[in-house]
Amino acid sequence: MPSTDRRHDIDALRALAFALLILYHVGMYYVAAWPWHLKSAHPASWLQWPMLALNIWRMDLVFLLSGVAFALLARRAPPLRLLGRRAWRLLVPLVFGMWVVVAWQAYAEAVTRGAVAPGPGAFVLRYWAMGPWPEGAFSGSAFGITWNHLWYLPYLFAYTAAMCLLLPLWRHPAGQRLRAACCALRGWWMLLLPALPLAAYGLLLAPRFPATHDLLHDGYLHPLYFTVFAYGFLLGTDAGAWAELMRLRRRALVLALVALAAYMAARSLAPDWSEARQALRALYAWSALAAILGFGHRWLNRPWPWLAWANESVYPWYVLHQTLIVATAFMLAPLHLGPAAEPLLLLAATLLGCWLLTDGLIRRVPWLRPLFGLKFRRPATATPAPVRPAAEPIPR
Repeated sequence: MPSTDRRHDIDALRALAFALLILYHVGMYYVAAWPWHLKSAHPASWLQWPMLALNIWRMDLVFLLSGVAFALLARRAPPLRLLGRRAWRLLVPLVFGMWVVVAWQAYAEAVTRGAVAPGPGAFVLRYWAMGPWPEGAFSGSAFGITWNHLWYLPYLFAYTAAMCLLLPLWRHPAGQRLRAACCALRGWWMLLLPALPLAAYGLLLAPRFPATHDLLHDGYLHPLYFTVFAYGFLLGTDAGAWAELMRLRRRALVLALVALAAYMAARSLAPDWSEARQALRALYAWSALAAILGFGHRWLNRPWPWLAWANESVYPWYVLHQTLIVATAFMLAPLHLGPAAEPLLLLAATLLGCWLLTDGLIRRVPWLRPLFGLKFRRPATATPAPVRPAAEPIPR
């Protein structure tokens, strides 16, 4: 096991989770019968099944990893200082992304719906003035401006703020005992008990509170995402819990596959079994997360050569990717490409655009870096190498 405090597996899983998010959002353009900002002329019904299997845990994983990262950061910083740092890291890219990056998604969507005339300059000026817009012009047009896929940032900041307020309680002896009891779960208890709150939310809250991503009216998603964020925080620095997840990784994977098969069967063959479906969904979500964490801890906790680049690229790629997907799809649609060429070109253009903008521009321009969640870094200046005295020995 690496001796450094750096959790390479968490860094790697974070990068892979956001890479999966790019594939998922490309799939949203093609999956049949699922609403999205734009839809391709080549819908695919078969995509519903893999997309559904991924959708159940994809954001849970992102929030869980964010909870682990918060636990690692909280070891070194007082709560208020930590909250200030997270506000700068999360809210500055959110504001910039809403006003500059996401505007082009809204433009493509509004033109496609026939709500506005083509002309990006006039649209952006109107967008910065926050409308007004025709009803349903684009997702979020009722608010005048939208954050679209950047909803993760205000949600994460809200959970971070809540956890900062709770840190004194967690550090109290009673909180430490509760945390130790949670991390002491072993065997099947670790694979089953954490799924119970998720099942309860699905049974009691999901039917009443559809997902909105507007921060104020998400009565189901907030308990769900804050719970998995708290799971990540509890697991954060407990070596015993991580060792157990690694030991249980194969068992968790089998349980996840069985729960997924049962969930899909119940969804197709017994649509009235809503309670059973929610329980199976929660069991599948948690067992899949446990398997991912266990396999990740076993195989990814090492300093991979690509990891330093990925760590600094993942945030700008997250901010940029959906706008590039929507804008590219908007430009490709009039070309009437086929169902194979179009998605391949869309994915390639998205990846290339993220790479060029991030490595060629964002990481190199100091004032752009904080706008995409990166630390401010002054340009490197060349300094002459010190001249060694002739008598100084050369280090070997």
